[in-house]
Amino acid sequence: MIEFKNVTKRYGEKTAVDDVSFNIEQGEFFVLIGPSGCGKTTTLKMINRLISLTNGYIYFNCKPISDYPIYEMRWDIGYVLQQIALFPHMTIKENIAQVPQMKKWSEQDIEQRVDTLLDMVGLTPEQFKYRKPDELSGGQRQRVGVIRALAADPPVILMDEPFSALDPISREKLQDDLIELQRKIKKTIVFVTHDIQEAIKLGDRICLLNDGRVEQIDTPENFMKHPKNDFVKQFLGQHIQTSPTIASILPYLSEAEVSSVTNTPTLKSTAKIEEAFQLLAQYDMITIIETESKKNYQLHRKDMFTYLNKQNKGGVLQ
Repeated sequence: MIEFKNVTKRYGEKTAVDDVSFNIEQGEFFVLIGPSGCGKTTTLKMINRLISLTNGYIYFNCKPISDYPIYEMRWDIGYVLQQIALFPHMTIKENIAQVPQMKKWSEQDIEQRVDTLLDMVGLTPEQFKYRKPDELSGGQRQRVGVIRALAADPPVILMDEPFSALDPISREKLQDDLIELQRKIKKTIVFVTHDIQEAIKLGDRICLLNDGRVEQIDTPENFMKHPKNDFVKQFLGQHIQTSPTIASILPYLSEAEVSSVTNTPTLKSTAKIEEAFQLLAQYDMITIIETESKKNYQLHRKDMFTYLNKQNKGGVLQ
C-alpha cells in the first residue's frame, strides 16, 4: 500500500533520512523506532507530505504521493499526535466531525459516525459527545484523538508517539484498546515510538532506524531472536535484556489453584516482563509458574497495572 523507494530528506547539510526503501502492506501495523534524532518522525510526516522529500519516491496505492491533491490526501490519511490538539472551544462531537464536514457528509451520517466511534472506544455518546476537551481525562482525550483520525474512514492512520505523555497505566490500557480496535477496523497503521516494549507489543513489523538509515525491518519475534547487527543487539540490549523478570511481579499476585489455570497461557517467572505484556495484550489473565517452588500464580491485566503504577511512583520504572 505504501512504498518508500530510495527516499532521502536533507535540511541543508544535515541528512535526516538517508536513502530509505521499504514497503508497508495493506492492513499492517508498521512501527518506526530508533534513538532520538534517527529520522522516524520525519519518515512518518513525509507520507502525508507534512514534510517534503528531497530525493526518491513515496508511493501510495502504486501512485506517487505527489500526484494526489494534497488536502484530499490528508483527508484520506488520519493523523494522531502526541499533543492531541483537540480544539478546546469545540465539543467532542464537533472535534470528531471536522473532516466529514469538509467532505460534505450529511448531518445524519456525521451523527451516526460520531456515535459509532465513541462506542468503539468505550465512551458513551450521550455522556461524552457534547463535552469539551477539558472535561475529559488525558486518556479519554487521547481516545478522541484516535477516533477523530478515523472519522472519515481513511485507509491509513499515522500515529506519532501518541501515548508517550501518558502515565504507565493509561498507556498500557490504550495500547490494549488500540490492538483491539485494529482487529475490528484492519487499517494500515504507521506508528512512531521510542519505546521498544510498545513496538514489540503493537507491531506486525518493526523498522529500526539509526542516523536516518534502516538497520533492520522485521517481526518482533525475529528482532528478539535474530538481531541483524551490533547496533540492533545494543539497542535491544539497552531496552530489553536488562529489564526485570516476571519474578518481580509475584509479590502482587495470588497463588492459583491448578484447576483454574489449565486453559490459560503460561510463562515461567524467569521470563521477561515484556513477554507478559505481549500475552496480556491478547488475554485478560495468564499463569505464572514460579521456577523454584513450582507454585502457580494468576497474573491479570489489573495486576500488571498495579505493578507498573507502584514502580513508576517509586522512580524505578524506566
